[in-house]
This record gives sequence, C-alpha cells and structure tokens, in this order.
Amino acid sequence: MKLDYREIGARIARCRRRQKLTQAQVAELADISNQYLSSIERAVSIPSTEVIMRLAAALDTTPDEFLVGTARQEGERWKSVAEHLRTMDEKKLDIAESFLAWLRQQP
Repeated sequence: MKLDYREIGARIARCRRRQKLTQAQVAELADISNQYLSSIERAVSIPSTEVIMRLAAALDTTPDEFLVGTARQEGERWKSVAEHLRTMDEKKLDIAESFLAWLRQQP
C-alpha cells in the first residue's frame, strides 16, 4: 500500500480545524515545532510513525484517521496501545511497526 502524504497532511489539518485548534496548539501537544506540523500538513515533510502517533494522541484520534481516513472508536483500548507506542524509542517503534504489519497479514 502506497501512502499519499498529501492526503495524510490534509486529514491532519481537517482534524485539527474540526477541533478548532491552531497549528501551534497541536504542535505543542505533539512536542513538534509549528514549522514541522505545517510542513506535514502541506506534504513537504513525511512524518515518522512516532510523529503520527503523537499527532493522533494530541488530536484525540487514532492514526487510522490520518493514514486511511477512518478513526476507530471501539472503546478506549486503542488509546492504551497508542500510549505504549508513544513512549517507545525509534528502534522499538520499528519493531512494533514490523510486528503490526505481520499481525495484519495473519488470518
């Protein structure tokens, strides 16, 4: 699956505007710079998995909303998983991402 970073940035911007938040507010919540968030929303920069997770947490949604356009809202379980991922370093996030990709392929 090829990711459309222009659409991902647009989804992040729509979610932010829907919640009536500024780029500065979301950037602060996600611990990234305003300029970086602006670049992501305009598809000038490609966000890492970690940044997608931080933005999802800052905007109280799941990464699904940004990546595929739908947010999972089945209970609060996704928030627990997202919180675990948010605290991981890059090496652990790479392992988690590989595991999740493998898990999705399982019957």
